[in-house]
Amino acid sequence: MNGKITVAGLGPGSDSMMTPQVLEAIRAADAVVGYTGYMKSIAHLIPDSVQIVANGMTGEMQRAEEAFVLASEGRRIVVVSSGDAGIYGMAPLILELHASGRWPDVEVEVLAGISAFQAAAARLGAPVSHDFCAISLSDLMTPWEVIEKRIEAAASADFVTAVYNPRSRDRYWQIHRFKELFLRHRSSSTPVGIVRNVTRSDESVVLTTLGEFDPDSLDMFTVMLVGNSTTFFSGERMITPRGYFSREEPGSTPVGQSIMSGSFRAIARLMKPDGRPADERWAVMHTIHTTADFEMQELFHASPGAIRRWHEALTAGGATIVTDVTMVQSGLRKAALERYGVTVRCYLHDERVAELAKSAGITRSQAGMRLAAQEHPDALFVVGNAPTALLELASLLHRGGFAPMGVIGAPVGFVNVVESKHRLKAAAGATPIALIEGRKGGSAIAATIVNAAFSLDEAEVMNPGRDV
Repeated sequence: MNGKITVAGLGPGSDSMMTPQVLEAIRAADAVVGYTGYMKSIAHLIPDSVQIVANGMTGEMQRAEEAFVLASEGRRIVVVSSGDAGIYGMAPLILELHASGRWPDVEVEVLAGISAFQAAAARLGAPVSHDFCAISLSDLMTPWEVIEKRIEAAASADFVTAVYNPRSRDRYWQIHRFKELFLRHRSSSTPVGIVRNVTRSDESVVLTTLGEFDPDSLDMFTVMLVGNSTTFFSGERMITPRGYFSREEPGSTPVGQSIMSGSFRAIARLMKPDGRPADERWAVMHTIHTTADFEMQELFHASPGAIRRWHEALTAGGATIVTDVTMVQSGLRKAALERYGVTVRCYLHDERVAELAKSAGITRSQAGMRLAAQEHPDALFVVGNAPTALLELASLLHRGGFAPMGVIGAPVGFVNVVESKHRLKAAAGATPIALIEGRKGGSAIAATIVNAAFSLDEAEVMNPGRDV
């Protein structure tokens, strides 16, 4: 009679999570082989007539060899692992030894088990509904250099990531490094679910974020699930949508809006985590979308809360926007302007401007801003072309008595461009501002910052194209 080894996954801990196949194999075995801790947890399931072979941690190879010796005697041997035996378990060791040809008469089968990350995911809700991976932080069998490469790959590719063996008594620093590496590629607000002793009587669940979770709170009985860029919390549930795009009926969303939403989701995945508040990050995403230039993330500067304040003021109705050139005006969302009754004015071609510019010895752009400040002191001033227009606004702010809704400065070029932005930052005081540092800018960028303020209420669902 040929012997047989059955490699069985015991599930995450509760007897109820063990498959009927595994239970039947244990009860029909001549011997059960496994780690001492696991054997204690299933002792009540093993018949008295069945031989028990157990040893401690790091004794995997010894257990595998012993299983083949027993099976070569024509006996039915069950080798047990927690969770699924093929996931960081005994299955690969048994199959590697079998492939060596040393025990040709021994049959081997593997029975599936419920992995800890599957049980943890179910407990959390639906966090692994999209592409995911599992990474063990134990470097007993894998060099840390390899593990670190896998962490970087998972983080940069936006995989939902299950973390096994996050921390032990002597192996404590790896989870800190994991967090550091993930924060290079993911937002600190990325949802994280931590489940300890899943399915057992002392199970505990923590919902937190990548930036807030405490690495020192984890141990070998913990499985951590890190969401991707679309994962969100809903009450006590952690949910990853099955797709990156909203699940709408075909044709229910205009094509342009769908394309724009998809572009913004791609931008969100590619942006570096930078700790910006949500309103400012939303505006940065608009500038990147307009330029395809991720340097905008470094060049964009805004007063704290500026975008949110402008959103509230613009959507309250009846506001005025003053632009330096008509190209900025052309870039503003017409549907948003109409919805909120916002008036846009450009003084560049006003008959009074040429006369003022000549008499005062200033540029027409400066003259236009001087007149606009007198007639619409509460407006949002948006400069996308002329640095002299921004210099004029900075001077008015510096002198005092001028407190508009805000100033957006994005002139582009070489002469007075950088200086005008420095002056605006220095003169702003309590006036909310936003600007693009350095020589870069342009009318389209200036306009898109305004559009970001208009659409801020759509930021959470990543729907910037409502008014396209």
